[in-house]
Amino acid sequence: MAPDLTRLHHVGHVVRDLPAALDLYRRLGFFTPTPSYPAMAREGGAPEPFGAANTHADFPHDFLELATVVPSGGRVPADARLVPLQAPPDVLPTLVERINTTSANLTECLERFEGLHILMFSSSDIDATAARLTGAGVRHDGVNTVRRPAGDEVETVRYLEIGGARPGVEAEGRIGVVADLDPRIQAARVGNHPNGATGLVDATLCAADAELDAVQARYVRYLGRTPRTEGPARIFDLDGATLTLVPASGLDALLPGERAPALPALVAFTVAVRDVAVTRDLLHSKKIPLRQASPGDFFVSASTALGTAIVFRQAGNPAEPKESVRGASVA
Repeated sequence: MAPDLTRLHHVGHVVRDLPAALDLYRRLGFFTPTPSYPAMAREGGAPEPFGAANTHADFPHDFLELATVVPSGGRVPADARLVPLQAPPDVLPTLVERINTTSANLTECLERFEGLHILMFSSSDIDATAARLTGAGVRHDGVNTVRRPAGDEVETVRYLEIGGARPGVEAEGRIGVVADLDPRIQAARVGNHPNGATGLVDATLCAADAELDAVQARYVRYLGRTPRTEGPARIFDLDGATLTLVPASGLDALLPGERAPALPALVAFTVAVRDVAVTRDLLHSKKIPLRQASPGDFFVSASTALGTAIVFRQAGNPAEPKESVRGASVA
């Protein structure tokens, strides 16, 4: 039977200062639209932002999310889009509670470190995925359904969150599964990324050496797939993308100079680009420092990119063997 999990759905970069993150990602050549902030009027006043805010860098089959906690009296982007909560009186308290829960989760993420905390996989049949996970002994919260505006339409999103320390939160962050994006609706969101980005092709999870086998066993159950070994890494092959597990002792061989801020931690994501030479030239023109990864790949370090390494790879090229590349900067 074909695996029900098909690809990466999205990764989430949780940041402290969304305006600063937007500036960074736009300098990196990603098209990131106006961020959305939930808003609610208090005591008859004008709607004020609260809870959690986000925006996306969208690709045809997946996306990168930038998320933050709405600061109390803090900096909000000048082009922020306020989305007043509109719901029947009996539904509104539940909606507010859900937003506040998300905000609390993001706050905990930021207390741990600023960086990558969300990893969601895409399912071609999320009900079958839920049943398979239950059969494999994986705790989850069941399939949830939300509906949100998408231009002149309403998009239905079906998802589940894997339960670790508490529902929706594993040690490394928020891990879950979302039904495949509607290609017609997603196509309307995809912008022209100046860096030529076409999609997510890898997420990298670093674990303590002694815990690597246990983390691998968890993801075997989650993905219904067995990884291959490549140097120090364990790699799960999805459709057109990978999940890479790496021990802390092997991270420097994979991404020279990188250190995990905590263990386990999502430490990097990789995007495919149409022409890696053009991308490199663009980032050089923006004075972004680059480092060499595996042959053909280069990356922006976590110290530059607000807590997560961002790897760029030529579209259509599989990952090369992750041999040690000693600290070379890209000229």
